[in-house]
Amino acid sequence: MTAPAPQLSVVVPVYNEAGNILPLAASTVEVLRALGRPFEMILVNDGSTDGTGAEIAAAHARWPECVELRLEKNSGQAVALLTGLRAARGDYLLMMDGDGQNDPRDFPAVLALVESGKFDLACGWRVDRHDSTLRRIMSRVANVVRGAFLQDHIHDSGCQLRAMRSEVRDAFFPMELMQSFIPALAVAAGYRVGEIPVRHHARQHGLTKYGLGRLWWRPAVAMIGLRWKIWRGQTPQRNSRA
Repeated sequence: MTAPAPQLSVVVPVYNEAGNILPLAASTVEVLRALGRPFEMILVNDGSTDGTGAEIAAAHARWPECVELRLEKNSGQAVALLTGLRAARGDYLLMMDGDGQNDPRDFPAVLALVESGKFDLACGWRVDRHDSTLRRIMSRVANVVRGAFLQDHIHDSGCQLRAMRSEVRDAFFPMELMQSFIPALAVAAGYRVGEIPVRHHARQHGLTKYGLGRLWWRPAVAMIGLRWKIWRGQTPQRNSRA
């Protein structure tokens, strides 16, 4: 018997996250099966060189909803995320990081904000973050600057736990650190964007992929470039029928 088409798609870009895949898949599948709707969990393997691929295979064997989308070389989180979103088949798209710091138990709440019609894109807000003091301070400053510059009205654009209607992905295009500018891209396209406090956990396995340069100067350059595109009207716009 053919499996029903997924109503929900979870997209998780991962790079060298051995040790995090199986716990994350287990908790996500438990949450989404409880919703009682067909779903898929797309683990975008961004050219990992550790045991990530083997863990994804083990997850698929245990939970068929988990599938691997493999990129042959490491292309970065933005490319991996956009590739997964474009491959997703669900009416509603969910996303989160693969390091175990986001909590899939928050998916029902963010999804409800979208399904209710209140927002087209609902974002998590890590009010109680479990990161180093320096990382929290830098993130807070960056969010204030970004919010004033891009006017996306979001406190925490770095939180990757989100839910959205599938057509919102048409607002996204390849760009440096796209994953951090998803709220701004959606707002620029004319979609309604909101946020809700979510859980945040300390990393248990592996190392962060973001050093100081990726937390500060690279986002600043990308932000200026995006602001220029928005001002010039060069970003995708919402279809009036959406």
